[in-house]
Amino acid sequence: MNVTAWIQKIADFVWGPYFLVPLLLWTGLYLTLRLRGFQFRALGHSLYLAFIVRKEPGAAGDISHFQALMTALAATVGTGNIAGVATAIALGGPGALFWMWMTGLVGMATKYSEALLSVRYRTTNERGEQAGGPMYYLSRGVGGPIGRLLGTLFALFAAVAAFGIGNMVQSNSVADALRYSFGIPMWVSGIGIAGMTAAVILGGIRSIGRFTSFFVPFMILAYMGGSGMILLLRLERIPEALAAILEGAFRGTAAVGGFAGAAVAQAIRWGVARGIFSNESGLGSAGIAAAAAQTREPVRQAMVSMTQTFIDTIVVCSMTGLVILTTDAWHTGLNGAPLSQAAFQRGLPGEWGHVIVSLSLAMFAFSTILGWGYYGEKSIEYFFGVRAVLPYRVLFVLAAFFGTVRSLTFVWTLADVMNGLMALPNLIGLLWLSGEIVRETRSYIARHGWAARPAVVPDPDDPR
Repeated sequence: MNVTAWIQKIADFVWGPYFLVPLLLWTGLYLTLRLRGFQFRALGHSLYLAFIVRKEPGAAGDISHFQALMTALAATVGTGNIAGVATAIALGGPGALFWMWMTGLVGMATKYSEALLSVRYRTTNERGEQAGGPMYYLSRGVGGPIGRLLGTLFALFAAVAAFGIGNMVQSNSVADALRYSFGIPMWVSGIGIAGMTAAVILGGIRSIGRFTSFFVPFMILAYMGGSGMILLLRLERIPEALAAILEGAFRGTAAVGGFAGAAVAQAIRWGVARGIFSNESGLGSAGIAAAAAQTREPVRQAMVSMTQTFIDTIVVCSMTGLVILTTDAWHTGLNGAPLSQAAFQRGLPGEWGHVIVSLSLAMFAFSTILGWGYYGEKSIEYFFGVRAVLPYRVLFVLAAFFGTVRSLTFVWTLADVMNGLMALPNLIGLLWLSGEIVRETRSYIARHGWAARPAVVPDPDDPR
């Protein structure tokens, strides 16, 4: 057995049903219980903070609440929302979507906790920019040799994952989607992807925040528009689809058409696994973006950040799943992105279906490159300081092109392992510091009330 095969076996174990997935799920449940379901009580106000208040002018930080949220969404709303949902339904039946929802609901508590600690333990680098994330709350919050070791491991895993899962895999997906739908040679797409990546990430987090605050809402709304059109045309099928989801979640799904059937255990396994892969709650990556936000209160940014999981899993993934179910495409025996493509082709006339899926895949994957560009940058900065940032950005741009023209199975599989292993030190830190998360939350509620609008000062640069 060659090295690549061994790495693939490790990846299958890390992302399989007996290791990382249950750890992530049970951590989310534990934090939900300790916080007494805070993510449910505060969801409405959290969306208000994210989309109405949007920023806290005058507070320490590099970008607004909204920009930090969009940067994190850029990294998580990706191919998992299209191909991942389809895989879950193809292997676990309609009931898998229910377990994706459950993963998202408890994952909101995990995402909230990551963001809170990231802002709480962030620091200021030599350029006056904020630096935070799991590597900082592990080294500074957990502290001691154990905390420093965990912080180092997280930063190492994140740096490697950024080049693979966060870059070359995504650029290859963009180029492949454009080649399939429009016949564009992959090397031509590679040049375009690298150029666009350079134009955004070379300007740092403020440039990334400005771009994602426009691009991410546009791509999500465009995808939801196409999905919503199909669901409106099949409005009478939605109750039937919802019934199939609930029945499959607790009774399993019988074989029908090209679908081989699935037991309840399969629905749980694939729903939970694909849900976690899509929203990344527990991996710790989104905390890096949260730490850059302008805020006076860690809890406030944490409430904004947890809406990322809600939008990713409860909103976007649900749209994909319902399209697949209402068009009966899940009976075809297809899997992954081809299943989603077949569903959209059935749902929309002419060639619109595959064009929407291809363009959405391209946009989702490109946004992931931008979000992970910042995550990798901060991981490298943790090791070598700000002097390493510019060389890193240049290498990251080159990797975006390289990923479109070469098949790098070993690198991609290794990055998949690193992506999963990021969760281990992060989960240790969340559990270790869970008492502090609860105290900080209670202190904020006692001082402000959890539904209080933050006090802001006039911002002359705000066009509203």
